[in-house]
Amino acid sequence: MLTGQLKNDIDKLWEKFWTGGITNPLTVIEQISYLMFARMLDMQEEVAERKAARSKKEFDRLFPNTPEGQLLRWKNFKNLSGKELHKHLKNAVYPYFASLGQHAEEEGLGSEGSATQALGHIGEYMQDADLEIKNESVLVSAVEMVDNLPLTQSDVKGDIYEYLLSKLTTAGINGQFRTPRHIIDAMVELIDPQPTDVICDPACGTAGFLARAMEYLNRVHSSEAGTFEDEDGNKHYTGDLLEPYREHINKQMFWGFDFDTTMLRVSSMNMMLHGVNGANILYQDSLNKSVKENYPEQEEDFFDIILANPPFKGSLDETNTNPDVLGLVKTKKTELLFVAHILRALKLGGRAAVIVPDGVLFGSSKAHQQLRTELIENNQLEGIVSLPSGVFKPYAGVSTAILLFTKGGSTERVWFYDLQADGYSLDDKRTPLKGEGGDDLPDAIAKWKQYRELVEANASEKKIEKAFGDKTQKAFVVNAADIASNKYDLSINRYKEVVYEEEEYEDPKVILKQLMALEEEIIGDLKDLEEML
Repeated sequence: MLTGQLKNDIDKLWEKFWTGGITNPLTVIEQISYLMFARMLDMQEEVAERKAARSKKEFDRLFPNTPEGQLLRWKNFKNLSGKELHKHLKNAVYPYFASLGQHAEEEGLGSEGSATQALGHIGEYMQDADLEIKNESVLVSAVEMVDNLPLTQSDVKGDIYEYLLSKLTTAGINGQFRTPRHIIDAMVELIDPQPTDVICDPACGTAGFLARAMEYLNRVHSSEAGTFEDEDGNKHYTGDLLEPYREHINKQMFWGFDFDTTMLRVSSMNMMLHGVNGANILYQDSLNKSVKENYPEQEEDFFDIILANPPFKGSLDETNTNPDVLGLVKTKKTELLFVAHILRALKLGGRAAVIVPDGVLFGSSKAHQQLRTELIENNQLEGIVSLPSGVFKPYAGVSTAILLFTKGGSTERVWFYDLQADGYSLDDKRTPLKGEGGDDLPDAIAKWKQYRELVEANASEKKIEKAFGDKTQKAFVVNAADIASNKYDLSINRYKEVVYEEEEYEDPKVILKQLMALEEEIIGDLKDLEEML
């Protein structure tokens, strides 16, 4: 968590961008990312210089050891005047990023999983970096602010970027938008990733799922000595118990695919600031048939965990869609195709938590039924958390649900949870709610864990029925046979039982007498009024 002062500084800078004519929040984040990248390259060079000074050995420089080359370093250009700074960044520093990206792509940069290599990864997406801050005073303020950020504190770096991303309140042109952080956190906790897993988001956007999965691992795998509080009382987790898995975390654990280069830049930076140096953030439309040539290994039977909120919008051109995905579900609808792709990309026994629009649960088309049949008959559809329709406001008012499933086997029963409140008002403002009953998420997670314990302990049908058989409760189970007999309809309202309270009314004769008495009273009052006049 960030201190109040840091939040204020970021808010002030945000306002400066706004008044300086840059009103697209994604552009603001992108421009701040470039500056952070420039500063981090310099920090990296300083570390290497100190090491070289101690060991008296030469090292591979990121910046040429010439006056011009050294002027590309943050510490040497940050104090330039506005006009000079603008010219220098536009004509020298950003073009250097592009060449660095080229160098990273062709020859590799730094050792595997190193911070230098991570900067090289981001460098690949910096090849079309452009300075869009025209206002010189805004640029000077941005440089000052980035210079003051505590980028040496690894867990605060991630929080800084999360806070910047929380200001993304516009949906992208492809229907992608930022999934609320508390929903991501709940999904990560429901899936409970382990430090040995390989995790993917096939439509990663800003890499929210991957970054929060890393934060979850840090939280769960921090010793008492590795946990501390800042001056505002916020807890910080260093993840010190993850050391044996560090190489796997840096190089192999995280995979994100997207076909929006701005998103790739932002997500690469997000992962790096969350301490993951070699996250595989890659340019690829996951549904396109080119995935088979570009990532043949990753497109089938590869991932232990997939966390996703794929775009619901629009339909695809079938001629360019992966034919194996179309083999599972013949449709143009992206939300159905993504679930089919996720099923294919998981290893046998791999688990997924995916947000889908409610139409996936009850749509009556052949493709909808085909997908639901596949999920229940040939895989284990374990849980469905029904979300209230305001969760994605102000972007969209669509009703959604979280599907929890495991690849392979077949489904015996499905656990449902009727989530009616997520801790925020369900209008466009999404203000935090205080007090009891405003947030069902902790209860949903607790009930899911209770249910999973029963399943993993091979509890009898009777025991599960006793705990989750009451369909008037928020959490309940439904047998797969009942779902199959309902055309595989998975909408929660089909199975939830509503208790109606019986209303008691007085006898009509008594009500009539009361009305007549009231009428007489009114007439009496009117006569009194008439006499007064």
